[in-house]
Amino acid sequence: MVSSAVVSSAPRAGADRCPGTIAVHQAADGGLARIRIPGGSLTRELLVSLASWARELGNGRLELTGRGNVQLRGLRTGAELELSTRLTDNGLLPSPEHDKARNMLASPLSGLDGVGALDVRPLLSELDRRLCAEPELAELPGRFLFAVDDGRGDVAGLGADVAALALPNQQVALLLGGRDSGLRLPVHEAVTALLETAATFLRRRADERVWRLRELPDGPLSLVSELSTAVNAFTGPTISVPDRDPIGPVGRIAQTDGRVALAATVPLGELTPARCQVIASVAERDVVVTPWRGVLLPDLSPPETAAAMRRLTGAGLVLDSDSPALGVSACTGRPGCAKAVADVRADASIAAGRAAGTAVEPAEDAPALAVHWSGCERRCGRPAGQVVDVIADPDGYRVVRDGATYFRGVEPASVRAAAARARFSGE
Repeated sequence: MVSSAVVSSAPRAGADRCPGTIAVHQAADGGLARIRIPGGSLTRELLVSLASWARELGNGRLELTGRGNVQLRGLRTGAELELSTRLTDNGLLPSPEHDKARNMLASPLSGLDGVGALDVRPLLSELDRRLCAEPELAELPGRFLFAVDDGRGDVAGLGADVAALALPNQQVALLLGGRDSGLRLPVHEAVTALLETAATFLRRRADERVWRLRELPDGPLSLVSELSTAVNAFTGPTISVPDRDPIGPVGRIAQTDGRVALAATVPLGELTPARCQVIASVAERDVVVTPWRGVLLPDLSPPETAAAMRRLTGAGLVLDSDSPALGVSACTGRPGCAKAVADVRADASIAAGRAAGTAVEPAEDAPALAVHWSGCERRCGRPAGQVVDVIADPDGYRVVRDGATYFRGVEPASVRAAAARARFSGE
């Protein structure tokens, strides 16, 4: 089986160079800035502002990432200075020193639909505030990831380095590197445990070439003994960590207060300025960017949802939970990345009337794996967990499932068809 993390065969040269908004990545199409949005929550006004800044400072391209963050591409030289000023002025960069450390996932529907054991939004706010108040935690690599799951298991399986999974009776389970540590805490101690885990990781790692908790020599669970004495924890029966959800919430979701939330997937995570305008016009106020490259629009009036869904689907967003476009992602590819050998986004996109990543209908009730298109062997942006990889090389594409080559081809339609067969079957 392919590992959930694809690691380059070349040894790491030093610190993580994951982009932020101050230290941007220089790609083939210009600067790439990644804006951390803990929990993905934005106002509709800020979403429109981000789209406007993408046009003014870059190439107009706004991308959603698999961690619920937003990227601006094609930034001209020095534009990151203006961008960081605007972000600071609008509350999106509360601590420049912690720019790349604020990687935080939270259950998007927490507190809305009554499914979770706990509304984790206050915990997320506390986590962000306290992280930014700890100078030493600014040293966290840009790949280090926190998660706060309200008990429904939606973000617990997304590969966080440390996660709090809500349990009944106002308790949380502490997950380390995606595994249950056995440590349990009262809810009011959850943020302390998350931050202490991050600080312990920084003390334990050999050098700055260690980016993730699972890369510690003795593994993530080697921290359990130290953490059990450092925080107010007790032990509990081992629980199974939920598998990664490749799709996330989609469609119309009833809230407990009688209002409605709409969850829409953005194909390949590409937010055009026009799409941002439509989303903002539909949103009541808040927009939540989800780690499934989608958006959640909460608190809508039920009579307005049918028209809102038509507007969103008209803009190219997906609200059909059976759509084969769900769970399909792609790296930047050509021309944005100099290492890519193909324009994977174009090859993965809608063709012949069918949605991205498919050319055949799925088998009834078959479980679907995620599909990730990569312009080279590095497989940047690949989701955690079991994935069907579509990898470009100088001779075309390889479709890989469970570590084995499933199909080789050149023509994009045949590659899409093979990827669809691979994701819906084990043949």
